[in-house]
Amino acid sequence: MVPILLVLLLVLILFGAGFAVKLLWWIALAVLVLWLIGFLARGTNASGGRGRWYRW
Repeated sequence: MVPILLVLLLVLILFGAGFAVKLLWWIALAVLVLWLIGFLARGTNASGGRGRWYRW
């Protein structure tokens, strides 16, 4: 009985890790797209040059 429970626990852990990794890839892709949009759509600053769209 214990080996079956350990195998089921391992399957649940691997399934959860796979889902989390896939979710993190989608989040990273969304952040990359937002960064590229912000990078391409940045405006001009007060001195007339190209400005940074972020504040750090």
